[in-house]
Amino acid sequence: MLVLSDKSQNMPASPIRKLVPYADAAKQRGTKVYHLNIGQPDIESPQAVLEGLKNFPSNIISYTHSEGTLEYRQALAAYYNNRGIDVTEKDFIATLGGSEALLFIFGIIANPGDEVIIPEPFYANYNGFTCENDVNIVPVPSSIDNNFGLPPVEEFAKKITDKTRAILICNPGNPTGYVYSKEELEQLKEIVLEHDIYLIADEVYAEYLYTEEPFTSILSFPELKNHAIVIDSESKRFSLCGARSGAIVTRNQEFMNVAMRFAQARLSPVELSQYMATLAHQNVGTYFEDCRAEYLKRRDVLVNGLKEIPGVVVPNPKGAFYCMIQLPVDNAEKFAIWLLESFNSNGETVMLAPGAGFYSTPNSGVQEVRLAYVLKEEDLVRSVAILKEALEQYPGTIR
Repeated sequence: MLVLSDKSQNMPASPIRKLVPYADAAKQRGTKVYHLNIGQPDIESPQAVLEGLKNFPSNIISYTHSEGTLEYRQALAAYYNNRGIDVTEKDFIATLGGSEALLFIFGIIANPGDEVIIPEPFYANYNGFTCENDVNIVPVPSSIDNNFGLPPVEEFAKKITDKTRAILICNPGNPTGYVYSKEELEQLKEIVLEHDIYLIADEVYAEYLYTEEPFTSILSFPELKNHAIVIDSESKRFSLCGARSGAIVTRNQEFMNVAMRFAQARLSPVELSQYMATLAHQNVGTYFEDCRAEYLKRRDVLVNGLKEIPGVVVPNPKGAFYCMIQLPVDNAEKFAIWLLESFNSNGETVMLAPGAGFYSTPNSGVQEVRLAYVLKEEDLVRSVAILKEALEQYPGTIR
């Protein structure tokens, strides 16, 4: 008898992508859809990368070393060194974006049934990555009432059992835009050292902060040499989402020795992706500063506009390019589908990412959506106007 695995039945759909059929149908009807659902920047990739692709110095697209090319890992090490973090190329394994990095990490540190503690809401695909490795998420809820700040550390301590293998954070946060302070990271550091577990940080938005406080990486704490593992990615850093280039970063060489076997099993990361990312790192110029200034303007346009809509609760994101907001609706996913299926404003509508998919606790985030401010300012202004009009017409709006 043909069967499918239990794991396959438990694999969640992405809240970011699962409404795509509704969006495609709307477009086929002639409706323009503003995509606030996905973090795909419209800012151009670095010119050095685009020009370099035209002059790729080989007639063969080849395997690379399983850990990645030396040039790419050296470029990453130089990037981290410039941020004051002492690492060498030996502390990196190149991966197919941050996604493969997380899949490797869960497979290395946890057995089936083991647990990872994660503040929620969290990046939705953590649900999928843990499912693929039969790892259980133990959520620690944060609240929109305090901008989704770090929950009290006592709440983390309460969740630790003999099955706990790590605490995982996203900093700056996706979907919330929250940025953890050095003091908050110090508190997490003490917990992981006391219980001898890993601290994993998804730091793929580290360049994009809108605060006077400098970014603090968990790699900044010498005491965490063997406990800190960072997920890195070029997707948002250089607007290279489709390149699928990322890395695992840690000074724990025992971990890295095992990770190399995982890397060898999938043969190699993509040669072209590493070539592109290396060129980007070698020709940064003012790219980060320019992008940061643009995202800050977009954040302010979106957040200020949303705050003018009655009943919408809008935290102020400090980093990345997302905000998690609460809508005055009965159910945000139903509303998001209605926007694509039954509503348009002069032939236009918006696509949102329903908030419940960014939680593992049942019935959480039911009224929330994640919005990505990756569109140009005039499109964000129009999107806010569409959303306001839609809330006025939606049958399930709570007035």
